[in-house]
Amino acid sequence: MKCPHCGHTQSRVIDTRDSGDGIRRRRLCKQCGKRFTTYEQISTAVHIVKSDGRREPFDRTKLLNGIRVACAKRPIAMADLEGIVEQIEEYVYGAGKAEIPSSTIGNMVLDRLKAIDPVAYIRFATVYMELPDLEAVRREIDRLMGRE
Repeated sequence: MKCPHCGHTQSRVIDTRDSGDGIRRRRLCKQCGKRFTTYEQISTAVHIVKSDGRREPFDRTKLLNGIRVACAKRPIAMADLEGIVEQIEEYVYGAGKAEIPSSTIGNMVLDRLKAIDPVAYIRFATVYMELPDLEAVRREIDRLMGRE
């Protein structure tokens, strides 16, 4: 840690306190003797790797909105949608990985939607799986219903 006053890299911690979402430390520079404060936060940034190779931070709101669109005008409680998002969020942050493929997230959503509402599943699948035409949608419906 560099002293903001003289640039020296040696300092001594004289006080440490919890600051809610991190740690606040008061430091004393061993070179100039001046005090300064630093803040430490735990880095929990997890990036989602898209199919085209782009990376973007995991966004709980974006995930919830995508699921909400698929479930529009369906008899599904908002608490169920929140539950899906919470399960996926727990996996994302609990996996201990810096990057997770978007396919993993998409498949988790599909599995959960399949269990609660087949119509919402098909709606989400048409976008997520990029089903190009009605025949592809029909094949997915047949697979969902066990006909294929």
